[in-house]
Amino acid sequence: MSSPTTGPDLHSWYASVGAVLAKAARKDPAEMPEDAWRALVATTRDGIEVNPLYTRADETPERPAPGSFPFVRGGDRTGLPENGWHVSARVEAQGDPSEVNTAVLDLLGQGASALWLRVPAADVAAVLKDVYLDLAPVTFDAGSDLVEVTEAFLELLDQRRSAGDGVTDRSAVIADLGATPVTSAYAAGASSETIALDAAVGLATRASEREETVRTFVADGTVFHADGAGDAQELAYAVAAGLEYVRALMSAGLPVEVALRQVSFRLSATDDQFVSIAKFRAGRLMWARVAELLGAPEAGDAPQHAVTSSAMMSRRDPWVNMLRTTLASFGAGVGGATSVTVLPFDASVPGGLESTSPAFAERIARNTQLLLLEESHLGHVVDPAGGSWYVESLTDSLAEAAWSAFQTIEAEGGLAAAIASGSVADAIARVREARDADIAHRTAPITGVSEFPNLAEPPLDTSRRGGEDYRYGRDFEALRDRSDAHLEATGARPTVLLAGLGPMAETTGRITFVANLLAAGGIEARNPMATAADQYAGVRRGEDIAVLCGGDKRYATEGSDAVRALRDAGVTTVYLAGAEKGFPADADDRPDGYLATGIDAVAALTTLLDQLGVK
Repeated sequence: MSSPTTGPDLHSWYASVGAVLAKAARKDPAEMPEDAWRALVATTRDGIEVNPLYTRADETPERPAPGSFPFVRGGDRTGLPENGWHVSARVEAQGDPSEVNTAVLDLLGQGASALWLRVPAADVAAVLKDVYLDLAPVTFDAGSDLVEVTEAFLELLDQRRSAGDGVTDRSAVIADLGATPVTSAYAAGASSETIALDAAVGLATRASEREETVRTFVADGTVFHADGAGDAQELAYAVAAGLEYVRALMSAGLPVEVALRQVSFRLSATDDQFVSIAKFRAGRLMWARVAELLGAPEAGDAPQHAVTSSAMMSRRDPWVNMLRTTLASFGAGVGGATSVTVLPFDASVPGGLESTSPAFAERIARNTQLLLLEESHLGHVVDPAGGSWYVESLTDSLAEAAWSAFQTIEAEGGLAAAIASGSVADAIARVREARDADIAHRTAPITGVSEFPNLAEPPLDTSRRGGEDYRYGRDFEALRDRSDAHLEATGARPTVLLAGLGPMAETTGRITFVANLLAAGGIEARNPMATAADQYAGVRRGEDIAVLCGGDKRYATEGSDAVRALRDAGVTTVYLAGAEKGFPADADDRPDGYLATGIDAVAALTTLLDQLGVK
């Protein structure tokens, strides 16, 4: 990554940054190094450095126009809505197919323009009755029933054509059969619901011979993201899967151009909007490079189906998920995804929220995109982020990181071999563990979960807790589950006493910090507004654990006496709000633990719940 260029204006900016950082560090600006600005450099989960300021030095050569190789600015827009991308609705076709059909038609009448459909083979025709397939593309999620579902779908297409369906351009009928034989092996191992690669190749051969635009394979990166993969890893594994499918098709005798057009991509979009924008652009760049190396660069334009991240969704305060999915769908759409599926805001709650109907949650998900498209008009400009020094730099950096990971997979013999050897799982585990550590230490905050938790929200029913799916906030939410179970068993939440030491002007900051920290673990903080040690005996209401909250200067003079006063009042365990270095080293009475910025909050809260007798 290049550093900002030198120049009078930039030197002034350097000096200003140094002055601000010097003030924060209580130093003379002259003591600050010239590169003090690098303290503002952030690093992504993939190790990519993000500058606080981008300049002309970061400018890249102008990209080719949308629709031109290497398709960074967008691919062929044939079949896409004029106002942007397809709003793809997820449909689980269960029950009476006529009722499902009614629901499908309602979805298409209320803003959806594409379907992501899981349907039994016997119900395909009934569920798609009166659906104009030349206007609403369909992606199937048929699992191990894909052969039967494909037979039913192709038969439906033939029947409609014979009956004169009025479709003059058969290529306008767009469908994706959704075969994921390679990536499904990672998603669920040997028990995965999928079909063999050879069977999928047979379907692709038939699909390639049709006049309709029927793709067979989905290179699905979401299964890796759902397990904790970074963005570069997700791109690398998706591209590796796509290449594996193309090689299988070429081995079956399909020309490389035809094989490439049998593959589409599915990628996750997160609430990191700029990374999401760059991810979809980088994904197109990588696949175009693969096509170029295979000798068919102009066939390197594959559709991208974006799905908002399941891992980022919180189960606690799930209303915040509306904000997360808005950012994610914004990033995916601006990044050039051809279709976007927004998960309902309560998708992380098994069965959904009791107080909310599924129809409401799905409508909010759909309307999120409609607001972006119809009111914000995001789709009226192709690649609106193109030309941004930051976005272009991030696109290239992400593509480089992903390409390096892709080359590692290729060196291991391809994605299927790397999955079987466990190297993919090991690589993802390293990223997941690093992320989990940052979340536990609250350096990667999760609103409503690790920061600003709402302890007053109604407890989740026991049937809506737990679960094995990986989510960023699951460790904190497991603590909240323990608290809810304790509330149900005892009628009260586990409680800790806040013992102020000094006037409120001195204690408010740390009291607020501790109260929020404890709430993240489901622990209620009772603040009786005490300001001195001689008040502790009178304000205790049976709490066994207290947190002493004051300033370091007061800790130095009164801290030891305050700890002793709490113990004399009957408190068995005393914590200090602040770091250990803020308490006198030679004090006779010392706290039993410390609650400060940067601690492993999950570990500390787990210990507190154990000490409070919460099972």
